[in-house]
Amino acid sequence: MTDSREMLASVGATSTDEFFLPLPKGYKKGKTRYVIVMGTVMSGLGKGIFSSCLAKLLQDKGLTVAPIKLEGYLNIDSGTLNPFRHGEVFVLDDGMETDMDLGTYERMLDQNLSRANFSTSGQIYRSVLDKERHGEYLGRDVQMIPHVTGEVKLRLRELAVKKNADVVFVEIGGTVGDIENAFYIEAMRELAYEEGPNSCCFVALTYILEPRTLGEQKSKAAQLGIKQLMQTGIQPDIIACRAEKEVGKTAMQKISVFGNVPVERVFSMHDSASIYSIPSMLRDCGLDFEVLRMLRIEDRTQLRHERKEWERWCDFTDKLGKETKEITIGITGKYTSLRDSYASILHALEHAGIHLGCKVNVEWIETTNVTDQTAAKHLAGVDGIIVPGGFGVRGMEGKISSVRYARENNVPYLGLCLGFQAAVIEYARNVCGLHAANTTEVDPKCGEPVIDILPEQKKIEGLGGNMRLGGQDVAIKPDTLAWRLFNKVESVRLRFRHRYEVDPRYIAALEENGMVFSGKSPTQPIMQILELPQHPFFMGTQAHPELTSRPLRPQPMFAGLVAAAIKHRYADNGLPAPEDAVKKMRI
Repeated sequence: MTDSREMLASVGATSTDEFFLPLPKGYKKGKTRYVIVMGTVMSGLGKGIFSSCLAKLLQDKGLTVAPIKLEGYLNIDSGTLNPFRHGEVFVLDDGMETDMDLGTYERMLDQNLSRANFSTSGQIYRSVLDKERHGEYLGRDVQMIPHVTGEVKLRLRELAVKKNADVVFVEIGGTVGDIENAFYIEAMRELAYEEGPNSCCFVALTYILEPRTLGEQKSKAAQLGIKQLMQTGIQPDIIACRAEKEVGKTAMQKISVFGNVPVERVFSMHDSASIYSIPSMLRDCGLDFEVLRMLRIEDRTQLRHERKEWERWCDFTDKLGKETKEITIGITGKYTSLRDSYASILHALEHAGIHLGCKVNVEWIETTNVTDQTAAKHLAGVDGIIVPGGFGVRGMEGKISSVRYARENNVPYLGLCLGFQAAVIEYARNVCGLHAANTTEVDPKCGEPVIDILPEQKKIEGLGGNMRLGGQDVAIKPDTLAWRLFNKVESVRLRFRHRYEVDPRYIAALEENGMVFSGKSPTQPIMQILELPQHPFFMGTQAHPELTSRPLRPQPMFAGLVAAAIKHRYADNGLPAPEDAVKKMRI
């Protein structure tokens, strides 16, 4: 009798055939394996961290890995989500606005991801409805099963083909039991059935409670969460237990028994000083080899490649906690009550600090109440200042006052996106004498719109949109600080997410008064990097350089800021200039 999986050969179900298997061109069943990570008990436990760390270990072994995040919300992308509700919006090189977990994957795997690595329920439903309107379901009534779940599986297989992946890592946002995730979880069950034995490894991330009043770890909530997953028809192969402290033997054994998972596949993912130490925790437990054995792909590994990559990684992690200097960077914004709003900035500072042997502390400064008169009180204790990106009116004047304090007091400064615009406004007002200078985002009728949406830029960008999103090439002006930081190259690629620009009518006045635009669009009149040569370190960029910082390749502008802050803090004339410090640490 023919195996039912062998009958899944058609690209669509007919009126007499219930099997539905849309396969992308070039897909070879059995080549790609899948690791599927789901959460229980509560969200925000670190599914993306666990998944990316495990993916890194397999990538180090010479395997080609491809991550994808599946989100349950109906938004088409993350661009309109409030940072207070969902953390930062992470922009990919192709312009896709995604969940912040995509940043975790990019940093850990040192990959530039694309829209193929991110999907929402909104995208899935829209694709299904578009196909229905075009008659692609052969007259069938379109249903959650098989059509919506089929679309999910198609996304995964398309990614497998596009990346020629050995292993696709699938992270499902939220938790098991969320209504919006039900069809994702059902799709994963179907995927394992269709691909056959040893094709999928299911990971359940759970939480071990430790109430202070009891003084012991409690695993009942975790057991119930895992039971709920098993009721969907999915048997976890690995259980990762999040906890404040290392999970004890008793709790691990209970989870093993109730989850039907061997105890050697129950992993304690307790709090760590840095997420970059988690790959070592996974490796020490042998979890990477457990996955290889379960998926039967041990023969694809390259041990020589692994030794080389692991040595490079350990050279980085060996520096953790061994800093000889300490500085404080002030981040002045309006989302400071939620640290995830600036997650990539924090990681970029951490990367630079580790390579420069310096612990970087962050002081959060809410700019709503900052003025020229009170800026010193708010900023006096910091060694460097970052004005990050953002949208809207609130806190803008406080950001401009922060820029002025940094400029007049020789405090190292880095402006990101809106921070670049704030630097232009401050300089126009207080140096160029354009006292009515502002951005039309804040004051559409301001007297001197030094920051504005330009009609000719709308035409250039086309398609009726005026948001510049994703990677753009930036031409670097020779013999500038930016040129030296970027290792004297003529062009770099940065990522953008903004609507407003420096109005070209004011560029001459700004430059005549000492501001240097060291980075510009190669083809359009758009200023993208500014600096003040007379200042120890004063830079702004219309881009978001924090999005491209990597653990082994710190972003040069952040490295320059940290180096300048060290020099400012220790006031040592023997310390190298920021660009020299960056050059020395290049690897």
